[in-house]
Amino acid sequence: MKKYQYKVQGVDYTVQIEEVEGNIAKVSVNDIPFEIELQQPINAAKHPTIAKPVVVAPQTDNQASTQPAAAPAQTAAAPASGNAVKAPLPGTITEINVTIGQQVNVGDTVIVLEAMKMQNNIETEYAGTVKAINVSKGDSVMEGAVLLTIG
Repeated sequence: MKKYQYKVQGVDYTVQIEEVEGNIAKVSVNDIPFEIELQQPINAAKHPTIAKPVVVAPQTDNQASTQPAAAPAQTAAAPASGNAVKAPLPGTITEINVTIGQQVNVGDTVIVLEAMKMQNNIETEYAGTVKAINVSKGDSVMEGAVLLTIG
């Protein structure tokens, strides 16, 4: 599968087209799966990179929250169960203030996310133990991306 590199408002994104059927496309953006609706169906014959659909296994919320193959050293190897702390907007990770196994309380700033040249403190809505950290400093993330899991 071919990957495409895009830059949107200074943030780099890697986009991979998994499957196109009619006007529905299954894509991965920075290894996060999305299903998008196109305004018009794409003629797959004109686009050889998407002519043969690839069967993609359905993903559960737990699978979607796991880190891609190039995982940072802090990330747990197995999918973590618990409460996901998600990115409220797209941006770049500038600080990670916790480690796996650390206890956190409601309102603790766990990650700092830069978006539109502003630093945004990502605070947890859950108390518990950090089970997994799915991002590294410098990573670009999309809105809704699972940043870490608290159990």
